[in-house]
Amino acid sequence: MRSFLTALPALALAFALASGRANPSQEIKSMNVKRITPVLLVKDIEPIVPFWVDRLGFAKTIEVPDGNKLGFVAFQKGTAEVMYQTYASVEKDAPSSMSAQARKGPTYLYMEVDNLDAVLAAMKDAKIVMPVRTA
Repeated sequence: MRSFLTALPALALAFALASGRANPSQEIKSMNVKRITPVLLVKDIEPIVPFWVDRLGFAKTIEVPDGNKLGFVAFQKGTAEVMYQTYASVEKDAPSSMSAQARKGPTYLYMEVDNLDAVLAAMKDAKIVMPVRTA
């Protein structure tokens, strides 16, 4: 713990020095982002599991309990990944200034698929709230 607390100020100093460099675009070009995954916040995770697993064929790759319920879960299919965390779990994990914002707005997820008919067939008895748009 002590080495972490020592490393933290050093890391902050390194960021401060890096931000003052003459050509930060060179460093940005060399940065490799391997993946960006949305973490969607919900009241309960259990009701969404069948949607991702049974309807869309995603695998549940991470599951973190929070008491007798799920607090966090990740689903993956190929290179596509989405994560969910409950509001209650965020409120326990995050600083209060951040967790207070967790319930303040909707989140939308855009999906591009190669076979819309297959997706619509998988959703045949689900409530569709947005009309299909193809271009």
